[in-house]
Amino acid sequence: MTACGGGVRMAVAAAAAAKMAAPWVLGCSLLLCLATFQGAECAIGVNYGMVANNLPAPEQVISMYKAKNINYVRLFHPDTSVLNALRGSGIGVVLGTLNEDLQRLASDPSYAASWVATNVQPFAGAVQFRYINAGNEVIPGDAAAQVLPAMQNLESALRSAGVTGVPVTTAVATSVLGTSYPPSQGAFSEAAAPVMAPIVSYLSSKGAPLLVNVYPYFAYSGSGGQVALGYALLSSDASAASSSSVTDGGVVYTNMFDAIVDATHAAVEKAGVQGLELVVSETGWPSGGGGDGATVENAAAYNNNVVRHVGGGTPRRPGKAVETYLFAMFNENGKAEGVEQHFGLFQPDMSEVYHVDFTAASS
Repeated sequence: MTACGGGVRMAVAAAAAAKMAAPWVLGCSLLLCLATFQGAECAIGVNYGMVANNLPAPEQVISMYKAKNINYVRLFHPDTSVLNALRGSGIGVVLGTLNEDLQRLASDPSYAASWVATNVQPFAGAVQFRYINAGNEVIPGDAAAQVLPAMQNLESALRSAGVTGVPVTTAVATSVLGTSYPPSQGAFSEAAAPVMAPIVSYLSSKGAPLLVNVYPYFAYSGSGGQVALGYALLSSDASAASSSSVTDGGVVYTNMFDAIVDATHAAVEKAGVQGLELVVSETGWPSGGGGDGATVENAAAYNNNVVRHVGGGTPRRPGKAVETYLFAMFNENGKAEGVEQHFGLFQPDMSEVYHVDFTAASS
């Protein structure tokens, strides 16, 4: 989901398109990814969205991250007050660029240098930057061709500024997948492939991961009952898992999370790149808003199951931890009405919508 909610619509569209291919493909057309990157073991973070007019001060928010054992944060765009609050916190930071800045970042190296000088260089060292992502969910689309040159200019700007160890990447939505069922047949769509192939090749050459946003909720809610709730929620119930499991070449998938991860890896491999690391830059479940399955109980189940699950890998890559960022820290009243306003783990007054045990990621 983009900071402005566009990812919701994209995910629904992807799910609707996938429904025509196979009953279960709805789940597999919503991307996920798997990664152990930069030494991240069971790394769980939370997206810090700010599309609201009633959120706590950044200092309070960062204190919440530390108090709740949340060790990673993703920011959709630079915010000086938030970056200042992150100084010395030890929290790993994924920093995004605004989509509207992509064109200038791609076409003007001096603008990329200015962006780095303003948003990264003054904080380097005091803030633990993990990745810079150039754009969010713009592939395929009119801005897709700008992503790779923007990444290259930002990488050059970081190098020139003496900022090392901060990979530059991009975040993609489910719309990059064309084929996803069964997982071993995952492939980028005809529209996305010409852009994604050089991007994943570039990322591989730089040792950088690809960021992927995944929302199994929309597969479930848009499936008309064809996607089992337990399968979408990563239910540990053995009977539920057995009744909705999927077998692919002798490999059994008992949840949508693993199946989509492996479909995405297959797509990257079909694009000619082996071993690329993937990071789940967004995933979550709404606790309200009137959507099918959007309840506090389901949201709590999904996010807690994700936290517990990420260390085990997938059938395609067993034992490799999934670096994952839950969406989102707060319910945001500036989002579109409905489920988009109900993805938060916390209310703006800092009270829990439901409890997530972040310590479970290391157990």
